[in-house]
Amino acid sequence: MHGYQLTFYTGQDRRHGHLSVCEWLLGQVHKLGIRGVTVINCAQGVGHAGAHHAAHALRLADQPLQIVMAVTEDEAERVLEIVRAANVHVFYVRAPVEFGLIGGRPPHAAPDNPSSHAPVTPARKA
Repeated sequence: MHGYQLTFYTGQDRRHGHLSVCEWLLGQVHKLGIRGVTVINCAQGVGHAGAHHAAHALRLADQPLQIVMAVTEDEAERVLEIVRAANVHVFYVRAPVEFGLIGGRPPHAAPDNPSSHAPVTPARKA
């Protein structure tokens, strides 16, 4: 499938209302039904204003974060529109990607209901 990788860059201490930008964005994405979002805690980074940001042993508030998702074009537009409409100050990258799943059922997936796989036998006429 072709779509986009959306990556949002923020800090652990950045807020939108009473939530962190990360928590707010995850909530909005969940409401849209988008699955497979990953939050990456980064060791350090340089912000758009040139300031150095890093997690320190006693203070993690300045830790940079990435929120990464692979989405369709429509989903990308909907996510960006929600962020724009809420006037959230956040840097993002939108890059075209190919994505999909390879392999069978992951080992952590819930097992199938065995009764749903029982063979169906035709009823006999009496």
